[in-house]
Amino acid sequence: MFDAAIDTIVMRPYVFTFFAAFLLACVPHLGWRKTLIFTLAGYLIAFTSEKLSITTGFPYGWYYYIDDTSHQELWVWGVPFFDSLSYVFLTYCSYTTALFILSPLATKGADLITLETRAIRHSWAALILGAFLQTFLDIIIDPVALQGNRWFLGQIYGYYEAGLHFGVPISNYLGWLLTSFLLVAALQQIDRKRDGKTPLGIFTMPFRSLLGPVLYLSVLVFNWIVTLWIGEYLIALTGILIFTLPIVMVIVLAALRVNRYRAEELQEHLENYPWSPLNKS
Repeated sequence: MFDAAIDTIVMRPYVFTFFAAFLLACVPHLGWRKTLIFTLAGYLIAFTSEKLSITTGFPYGWYYYIDDTSHQELWVWGVPFFDSLSYVFLTYCSYTTALFILSPLATKGADLITLETRAIRHSWAALILGAFLQTFLDIIIDPVALQGNRWFLGQIYGYYEAGLHFGVPISNYLGWLLTSFLLVAALQQIDRKRDGKTPLGIFTMPFRSLLGPVLYLSVLVFNWIVTLWIGEYLIALTGILIFTLPIVMVIVLAALRVNRYRAEELQEHLENYPWSPLNKS
């Protein structure tokens, strides 16, 4: 088991690099306890959704895993371990990107800080936007993952019938949307527990508010690079065009919001999260 765990990391360094980036962003944001609880809960939700789909066709539609690597890396009841783990960091970076879009923005020196509040973190807007942001990540990921035999992922899965979107069925994206709702809702629920004092692991980190959105963009860029590398230029171009306008809109609207918050918004932020960098001289 130990050797398989090590081999899993060696075989999938990009996955565990993204997971390490998730820990680097999430722990200073939510603390160790909530980070670990969500990691476990998110993995179980993701694994259950994948196991259900390969046995019942719900929620992603019928697909199958190709067991060529279970002697080299961790598999859990017919599902590659790394695959379900990926949902954890994809959910967090999608959720925090939603928070970046929804929250007022403030600066302290060169740092950019989202004025998150409990109301914003636990809002239906963060839930819906986070779920759609995660689903749109999969619109970029799945077509290139389906070509895994042409790059270092390997051909680990397939669909019984070719779908409309570069071989991916629309049912897959509907399943991702449903699962993403559950994952973001679970993260929101875990975060609802009030902290009487600064949670263990939270500390002031420059540009901490940007780490989630940067992780989101990193996943996009990684998949675009792989897609171009294997010569699937139409898939890459389609994915880039899907995200160009949203990225420009987020950047422009963020620039317009910097330091244009109301006094009540700042007060609510500081009351909800007294460990905010804005509360320190």
